[in-house]
Parts: sequence; C-alpha cells; structure tokens
Amino acid sequence: MKTALIQMPVVKDKAENLARAAKEIQRAARDGAELAILPEMFCCPYSNASFRANAEEAGGRIHTAMAEAARKAGLWLVAGSMPELADGKIYNTSFVFDSSGHQVAFHRKIHLFDIDVQGGQRFFESETLSAGNRATVFDTPFGRLGLCICFDIRFPELARVMALAGAQAMIVPAAFNMTTGPAHWELAFRQRAVDNQFFTLGVAPARDEEGTYVSYGNSIE
Repeated sequence: MKTALIQMPVVKDKAENLARAAKEIQRAARDGAELAILPEMFCCPYSNASFRANAEEAGGRIHTAMAEAARKAGLWLVAGSMPELADGKIYNTSFVFDSSGHQVAFHRKIHLFDIDVQGGQRFFESETLSAGNRATVFDTPFGRLGLCICFDIRFPELARVMALAGAQAMIVPAAFNMTTGPAHWELAFRQRAVDNQFFTLGVAPARDEEGTYVSYGNSIE
C-alpha cells in the first residue's frame, strides 16, 4: 500500500482549503498513492470560532468535495477531519471514502483536548465540540485499518480495541501544537505501534508560525 500523507497549509478561506486538498489528492494519485490522508481540521483554522463558523452536516460542501476528490483521483481517502453538524452538536469528524467516492466509515473524536497551563496555553475543545463514543475500524483492499483523531492517540486502550478488532494499522489525522508536539508526537506513535504490533500513520497541518494555533507538523509513518 502506497500512502500519501498530505501535510497541507490551512488558511481561513474554506474554498481555498478544499481546492488545495483536491489538488494534493490528485498529485498523490499521479505519484502512485493508493491511500491519501489529510490533516485534522484541514478545511478551517484550528480554533473554536472557526469550528462554529465552518461546521457542516455530512453531505454538505466539505463532505461532497472530498468524496468527489477521491472518485476523480481513484484512490482511498481519509479526509482528515472537519467540524460536523449532527443532532444539534458539533463533532470533530473524519470521513473515509473509497476509490469510487463512497463513504465507507467515519470517526468522531472521542477524547477532546482541553488544556490550561499556568502562564502558557489555554484551549478547550469541549467549549465547542462534543465527543464521539466509539472505536472505528474499517476494511480496505489493503487490510483492516483503525482510525482516530489527534488526542485519541494518547489513550492506549482505544488503540488496543482497534488492534483486537483486527486493525493492521492505525491512521491519526492530528494537529499537535508546539508544546505537545516536541514532547509527545513521535513518542506516542512509537508507543502505540509497539504496544499493538501494527503500523501507525499521523498527518498534521503544515506549520504556520503566524497562526493563532501553530501545528507541530512532522507527519509520521
């Protein structure tokens, strides 16, 4: 399985993000990728205000654009994550599309990232987002894969559930920041891989030093 980790920059304009994602997916297909993975919240800046402003239902603009991108490229796509409107709530949700553009799975982030460091960073996803409640595995022509989002990787029990369900690899769209990234990013992926004897793949947004939330980047497999 040849995989493309699309570490793309994310800007305020949703249309620009969707166009860039589609372009990179096409490039991945031309380079022989069978599976492409986008970063967490690839469609909007990483802030509670942006989550609210860009939230859409499944079947909306973001979802449809990524389904079409997968179909046109003829590859499988883990479409990072997007703010999903459902049941009057907003979830951090990753949708998976097959090479025909059909949705085959989705994962709602279970563990929301709330941090308040004295003299440092304060960010509470739970002020806007609601938590998912299930582990996600899905079958592909390349084997059974597990899927979680960012802070989910910090919880070994979730990865173990996926491994016991037959996952041969775990995919993690993420946006670790410049505090957690240097301290935990590579360590977490190595830990989960060793614990469960499966592969781990992490995809982050490109680093933007001028943004309000700075991604650590360093996509990994």
